[in-house]
Parts: sequence; C-alpha cells; structure tokens
Amino acid sequence: MLNHTNSPQRRRKTSLRLTVLGAVVAAAAALTGCGSSGGSGSDNTVSFYSWDNEASMKPVLDEFKKQNPTIDLKVSYGTPVQGYISTLQTRINSGTAADVFIITAENKTEIMEGGFAKDLSGEPWIGNIADAAKATYTKDGKVYGAATASWGGGILYNKDLLAKVGFTNPPETWDDFLALCKKLKDAGITPFYESGDGMPVSLAALVGLQNEASGGTMDVDIWAGKTSFAKTWTEPLKDWSELFRQDLVSPSVAGLTGDQITSEFQRGSVAMIGTGSWALGSIQKAAPDMKLEFMPVPGDSGTYWAGAVSPGYAVNAKAKNPDAAEKLVEFLQSKTGVELYQKQNAAITTTKDFTPELDPALSSMVPAVRDGKFYLPQVTWPTNSAALNSETVSLLQQLIQGQTTPEKVASALDAKLASLQGK
Repeated sequence: MLNHTNSPQRRRKTSLRLTVLGAVVAAAAALTGCGSSGGSGSDNTVSFYSWDNEASMKPVLDEFKKQNPTIDLKVSYGTPVQGYISTLQTRINSGTAADVFIITAENKTEIMEGGFAKDLSGEPWIGNIADAAKATYTKDGKVYGAATASWGGGILYNKDLLAKVGFTNPPETWDDFLALCKKLKDAGITPFYESGDGMPVSLAALVGLQNEASGGTMDVDIWAGKTSFAKTWTEPLKDWSELFRQDLVSPSVAGLTGDQITSEFQRGSVAMIGTGSWALGSIQKAAPDMKLEFMPVPGDSGTYWAGAVSPGYAVNAKAKNPDAAEKLVEFLQSKTGVELYQKQNAAITTTKDFTPELDPALSSMVPAVRDGKFYLPQVTWPTNSAALNSETVSLLQQLIQGQTTPEKVASALDAKLASLQGK
C-alpha cells in the first residue's frame, strides 16, 4: 500500500497543524457526502476509510462484495499522508472513524497507544503477513495492522527525456545528480519534481545514508541525547537544498501534492520525480508508451533508497460491525485481494501466499527493498512520529521557499523533539 511516506510516498500530504476551521470542515466531511461517513449504518454495513484512491481499490473491493453479497460496503477515500492522518484523527475523536482504516508509520504510535485499533495477533490468517510487516505494527506482542507490502522510494525517470541530454547511467553522487538536473534545465526540460507536502523520498534516502554510516542507530541515539538532528541532518539538508538554491527545482513544489506531481510526470512535463514504487502502476496506465526506470538516490557516500513497510489495514477497536470489519481485512490480505491490489499498483507485496511478478522498472529497487536496505525517518523515530513529521514538513516547505536554512531546520527539529519530550 502507499507514501507514505512513505512515504512515501504518497504519496506525499499536508501539515497536521489544523486550524479550528479545518477541524470543523474535516469533521463535517466525515458526517456528510456519499460514502464518507465513519460508522456503519446497519448490521450489514462495514465502513472503510481507504488510503489508496478509488481507481486502485475498486477492483479489490468489487471482488470482496462479490464474495460477500450480504455485506454493504461504505468506502471513503483519503489523501496521504498528513491529510489522511489528520482526518482520521478527527474522526476518531468524534467517534465517526470507519470500521476499517489505515495505520501508518506516521500515526502508529498514537493508534496503538491510544487503544484505537483491535489486536489482530489472534487472527488465524495473521501468519500470512510478513514478519517485518507484523513487527512494524506490533506493540507489546500485539499486532495492530495487517500490512501486505513494502515500498521503495527513489527517482523515477522518463528514459526518452533523459536520453535527450546524453544520459546513459544513473548518477553516482549527489553532485552528479545536480549536474544532470542542470543539463536537463539547459535543454529546456523541467528536470525534477517532488511534492513538498510530505517527507521527500530524496531527502529520506540522503538521511538514510547518514543513518547507515552511524550503524543504523542514528534515531535511537538522537532520542537518547547521544547525538542530535543538528549533527546528523544538517549535511543531508544542505545537499538536498541545493536543488532550490541552484534554481533547479521551482519553489512552487512546496504547494504540490503527490498526485499533482504524478500527473505532471505522466504528461511528459518533467523528466524525473521523487516517488515510490506505489506510483508506477497508475503512471503506466495513464502513459502506457512511456519508458520508465527507477534509480536510487545518489549521495556522497553511495546510493540509497527511501522506503518502509507499507501502511497496514486496522480494525477500529470500536467498530460498529467488527465481524464484517475483520472479514474485510482478512480478504484484503488474502491471495486474491493482494493479487488484485498488486495489479493496480505494481506494489512490492510481501504476503507469504503470493509472489508478484514485478515490473522491470522496479528491478534496481526490489533487492534493496526485500533486504530492508531503505530508510524513512517516521518509521524509526521512537516516539512522537506524527507530531515531529508535521513539524519537519512545515520546516522543509520553508526551506524550499528560501525562508530558512538547513542549519536552522536541524536545530528546530532538536527543539521540537525536546519540547515533545518535556525537556
């Protein structure tokens, strides 16, 4: 499933800083409109708040309804990442959350500690979920989310557009990547887009290289006070911000969503985008003749991928129709459900009873994803992931628009963490 962060993406996402008006609007949206209410309307209805869009989920849900004709399925669709999370929290607070919703890297701590999701560890089908997927959404031995895939995030590129500037091999360093962007811009081709309303996969991968250099304990060490964001994030932020300082990417991306970025790419308006494996299926449907490939994000010490275990299906602890809710989740992780989903999204699915035939465009990514050679900050932050992610997105938007500096962003993250820890 998807962005995220990550998240990708997605795909990739507004700040959690809801205004009072925004909260009222979100609450109203939860109670009005076709298929958008949270709770079930009858004993034969199960409500589902989907992370993926309607086009992706329709074949899956149509098959569920075919197999379960007595269940009335009421579905609403969210916009990952932060828009989904904030709307879900509003619905949880108002008692209108769907019977089945999504637990993500960004909100898993709040969902699990708040008792908002049902423990799935006793379900007979839980053994079909990959061990890494179960571990991501497990607390105190209880599993709260059924994740059916993992995702990788990197740079998806249009081969024909890059060929116009003599591209042959993926860049090996960040400076090489910046030079490629400059070649494209000089040739009149928009080089690179990445949505600014979520954690950018390019930055996540650059920070992932820093984490790898730290032995994989960077975030634990930050939380323990052994190091800091200032010491670990400043250099990756400096590298990443060169995209904007050198005017290779327009500051307008700060206001673009992942879906808007994808639309621009599939129209051939931009050569490369920072995105995740989840985006491939929809792009290929919209632009079937486009020649595509993913490449890892190049840094100073090597290349890396953003990525994580995908969001998982969770059953509302206060589901109005818990039996039907559990039946829906059981179907979504079944071989039939996962196969249908994978056909729509080209997802790197990880359930044990189905091995997907993946698109060649993912060939460079898949080994790293299956080996866990990826990084997403929100997944490895020990606590306060949602609040800290919201602050990070806000600070990055300011950095994109030239309103702050990499040093100030890193210091502000240290200050935010200290406040969240009550220091």
